[in-house]
Amino acid sequence: MTSSTVSAPAALTTTKRAGGPTGPAGLTHRQILTILVGLLLGMFLAALDQTIVSTAMPRIANDLHGLNIQAWVTTAYLITSTISTPLYGKLSDIYGRKPFYLAAITIFVVGSAACSFATSMYELAAFRAFQGLGAGGLMSLAFTILGDIVSPRERARYQGYFLGVFGMSSVLGPVVGGALSGANSILGVTGWRWVFLVNVPIGLFALFVVAKVLNVPHNGQRHRIDWWGALTLVIGIVPVLIVAEQGQTWGWGDPRSILCYAVGGVGIAAFIVVEKLMKDAALIPLRLFRSPVFSTVIIAGVIIGAAMFGGITLIPQYLQIVKGASPTVSGLETLPMMLGLMGSSIMSGQITSRTGRYKIFPVIGAVFIIAASLLFTTISADSPMWQPLLYMFLFGFGIGNCMQTLTLAAQNAVPFKDMGVSTASATFFRQMGGTLGVAVFLSILFGTVGNKIGAAVKTALGDNGFRSALASATSSVANHTANAGTQTVVSILHGGSTGAALQDASFIHQVSATLARPFEVGFADSVSLVYWVAAALGVVALIVTLLIKEIPLRTTAGMQSAMMEGAEGALPPAPEDEPADSDPTLEAELAGLTDKELVPAGRHSLNGAAAEANGSAVRNGSVLHEEVQPLTATGTPISGSVRRVDGTPVPAAVLTLINHGGQQVARGTSGADGRYQISAPVDGVYVLIASSVGHQPQASTVRVAGAGVTIDLLLTGTAGAAGVIRADRTGEPVASATVTLTDQRGEVVGASASDQDGRYAFTELLGGTYTLVVAAAGYRPFASTVAVPDSGDALTDVELGNSAKLTGVTRGGTGQTVADARVTLVDSSGNVVAMTDTDETGGYTFSDVPDGEYTVIASGYPPVTSHPVVGAGEDVVHDVILGHSDI
Repeated sequence: MTSSTVSAPAALTTTKRAGGPTGPAGLTHRQILTILVGLLLGMFLAALDQTIVSTAMPRIANDLHGLNIQAWVTTAYLITSTISTPLYGKLSDIYGRKPFYLAAITIFVVGSAACSFATSMYELAAFRAFQGLGAGGLMSLAFTILGDIVSPRERARYQGYFLGVFGMSSVLGPVVGGALSGANSILGVTGWRWVFLVNVPIGLFALFVVAKVLNVPHNGQRHRIDWWGALTLVIGIVPVLIVAEQGQTWGWGDPRSILCYAVGGVGIAAFIVVEKLMKDAALIPLRLFRSPVFSTVIIAGVIIGAAMFGGITLIPQYLQIVKGASPTVSGLETLPMMLGLMGSSIMSGQITSRTGRYKIFPVIGAVFIIAASLLFTTISADSPMWQPLLYMFLFGFGIGNCMQTLTLAAQNAVPFKDMGVSTASATFFRQMGGTLGVAVFLSILFGTVGNKIGAAVKTALGDNGFRSALASATSSVANHTANAGTQTVVSILHGGSTGAALQDASFIHQVSATLARPFEVGFADSVSLVYWVAAALGVVALIVTLLIKEIPLRTTAGMQSAMMEGAEGALPPAPEDEPADSDPTLEAELAGLTDKELVPAGRHSLNGAAAEANGSAVRNGSVLHEEVQPLTATGTPISGSVRRVDGTPVPAAVLTLINHGGQQVARGTSGADGRYQISAPVDGVYVLIASSVGHQPQASTVRVAGAGVTIDLLLTGTAGAAGVIRADRTGEPVASATVTLTDQRGEVVGASASDQDGRYAFTELLGGTYTLVVAAAGYRPFASTVAVPDSGDALTDVELGNSAKLTGVTRGGTGQTVADARVTLVDSSGNVVAMTDTDETGGYTFSDVPDGEYTVIASGYPPVTSHPVVGAGEDVVHDVILGHSDI
């Protein structure tokens, strides 16, 4: 560890003592809030820019004479911000968060300033692409840095601030964007250019705050930079984003779209190959997806992102086109959704912080998204305004329960060293899902709105008032006295195409309410239809979130874990002429690490085996809780319980306390209930080791500072189960067989697939009796009881018999099929193998039959027997003729 890393805790200690009680990373609540100011400013920049620019884009496109290419301005920004997101995550894991967060703000501010000087849409697209390079790091790094300074359990409480800023920017964006773009000139500068210039002072202030207060220690990681992964990701994602933005205009079957599909597919395949070859140095390490929790969270993020962003996009369409609201007013009308989002975010964050439970919230969020989407399917052009406002609140309530919780779950499912890449991956995949969701939803909307309007027009033509208004409008067009909106409506109603006109629906509000009526009804009906798709996605999201396995939230912050990994590796041996258990300098350096009484050790513990076990403990969330107890007269007590992964106590576990010099200072054993208590002789930093026969030892670093410490530890097993799976006749190994191990309670403790040599293995098992189940295509299932010792491996080889199938039809004497006849299969030894009843067509089936000679008995008057021979792996057809035709 470098000297700068060692000195960081001391600097934090000085500040901490001045600020009062600290959080789990050794920072006071005030210090955390100060850092949050810089993070929130960065997020505010990114979130505000998305809404403020979209509101002003029509005015910008008209001024720069590029209305038909305005989508490329959005696409350019989207491409660079999406691609750079995982790059920021990986590079910040290697080199630290602060320099890249400062770089992201700087790039964003410079890009914003450049956009204000654009003289054409092509220039603006190029400047927006540069701006997007900075935007990619603003949001993902903000959540990552929060993970560095706040433990997962406390993080949920602070993440509410982020969603609050996100909601505020969603409301302010349309209002500010509409006001700025509506002004012809402000201080001699065209109004729409201030849409970008407003980012400059905010960004400079954020830059100053972050540079001043964001001092997060970092342990450098030596990794190659995955430039090939970045390149192949660009090749794979850029075409996908382009076709998502342009597909509705081009047509999803257009040759340009097909070319994007092909190039994107090749790029994604190449990216996967490169990531596999790069291993830990990969931009998005594939090993992360070996974690079922991480993989499930990412899938849930993609689906919820699609439903969320797609659903949110439809709301302004309804408010502006059907209800006639301006962009500014529609932004204010979305306030209920933001209130629901912030309210549920704060509520879920507080509950998660207090209970440590989080899985329930994305489940609740998915339910609310489904409910709100189904309610939105009922809206029409005549719906009172309170209905969409209420539905928006419910939709926002669902989103607020999902967004921060899924990010939290992704961070908690991986080791700290992958904090940046896990957060960036969660953001990246959620953004990809949102992009695709918006593209699909808008494609369905504009693909169906023409037919919906046509149906509404046919209905309206039966009304005398509508026919009279149409005749009047037609006359005004003929006399050249009609406005542009009336001309468009008359053209459409007299058989003109709706395609080009519906790209700008402002004409609806330029005609009389009578003529506008069928267009409003058609848009409302199309919006209702698309929300059925949103509800379907919500159902899929609900199923996926139910599959998320809840891992206990770690109670240590990422920065704290990083410090201890470096600090333990730097522990010097005690000088021979000094007492080993007192080193004021070392204690002063470590005093600022944490105000909690427990810091899990990393892989640099004093004992190699203990360090390895403790690394696993940190990853699996071994430390269950921490609390302070009163100091006793016999010294400083260290107490708690030792338990297995399934929660059962570990009796007679040996607890050993050693000082930084490696000397034992206390020793004890756990009782029958797993509880223990030992005493630390003096204040200082110690290593607590728990060991028991048949279990992996665990080690944790404990800082004793005048108050008792409570620490609960989890022990995993040292035993294993292994073997080889072969075919019983040939002896050839069976690859890709599914091997499942269940305990005596029937719970699955492990599942894997056999390798090319037919080998399987389970590790870290506790001694006991298990059930081994093997299944493979073309073979009969196998089940056996396995006795696993307290240590060592239980070797169980498995021979699988070929699976055959015996089918046939039972007929009467005249050839008719006989239903509900009882068919019994008896082997050559006279044992009944299986029984079944024939179906309505007289058919019967016996699956997974070993090869050999059998007797088939069909219940007739009298019963009929026959003797088919079943070969290994064959599908044998054997029909049965009953003795009486009247059955």
